[in-house]
Amino acid sequence: MSDLDLRPTPTACGGNRAEGPVRDLLVARETALGGSTVVRRLLPSMGRRMVGAWCFVDHYGPDDIADEPGMQVPPHPHIGLQTVSWLHEGEVLHRDSLGSLQTVRPRELGLMTSGRAISHSEESPREHARLLHGAQLWVALPDAHRHTEPAFEHHPDLPRVTDLGGGLDATVILGELDGVRSPGTVHTPLVGADLTLREGTEVRLPVEPHFEYAVLTMSGLTEVDGVRLEPGSMLYLGTDRRELPLRAVTDGSVLLLGGEPFEEELVMWWNFIGRSGEEIAQARNDWEKGTRFGEVHGYNGARLHAPQLPVTPLKPRGRVR
Repeated sequence: MSDLDLRPTPTACGGNRAEGPVRDLLVARETALGGSTVVRRLLPSMGRRMVGAWCFVDHYGPDDIADEPGMQVPPHPHIGLQTVSWLHEGEVLHRDSLGSLQTVRPRELGLMTSGRAISHSEESPREHARLLHGAQLWVALPDAHRHTEPAFEHHPDLPRVTDLGGGLDATVILGELDGVRSPGTVHTPLVGADLTLREGTEVRLPVEPHFEYAVLTMSGLTEVDGVRLEPGSMLYLGTDRRELPLRAVTDGSVLLLGGEPFEEELVMWWNFIGRSGEEIAQARNDWEKGTRFGEVHGYNGARLHAPQLPVTPLKPRGRVR
């Protein structure tokens, strides 16, 4: 998924560790994605730039696209990150410059590692389901792996954890939860899990105290550590927790995102994550010249052009403003 903002602001990420448990409700910013899709952008935000290595979170839907084109994101580039496609309803057709062509369906993992450079497109298939509902997330690659070869993975069958308490079922998207590990490739200690809860369920979910966490509500009403969350809202929880209280007010589902606080300083601008303004400028120049990122074949439309770089120099900074 792309950041389609024509005037993207540079985002300084990484750096100092989070200290202690908190309850910070993050405010979403609505933005048009392409076609008939509007997303609620939760990361990066004014109050929080990262959760572990998770650095970008969009939530969209559920949208009725029966008579609409649905998601239409033209070919665009990435460096220095992984994209995670996660659906509850609908389908997304992924194409990339490696030649990958894959339809991602609900509760299947579409994981793309950009490494040194990749380009891709995402669209609702011509014949698509009535509803579209999901989340798109990015994971920042650490310096040791950010120039790796690009890759795409599709994992239709993910491991589940069913012994966390009555009424709670967890699908492990990335990383590890309660000793169960996802087959998706990761480069930093982190976790991403889809938690489905039945109405009235009250559990205390075991978590890693050295991770920082956030919870995104996908559907239903859920109380997380006593804070009620409606669909499309995300609660940042900080670190130093050994368990997380969850209560389902109605049937619902939430995404648990966590990981070791990301210590590196980096710059995120448009669809690029780098370590310097010069690196970002070079990536933009390469994309506009048609070099380095390859071609996406089969998408019916023109590729995206990169926005103009800001006048203010792009500088790497820590996670604290």
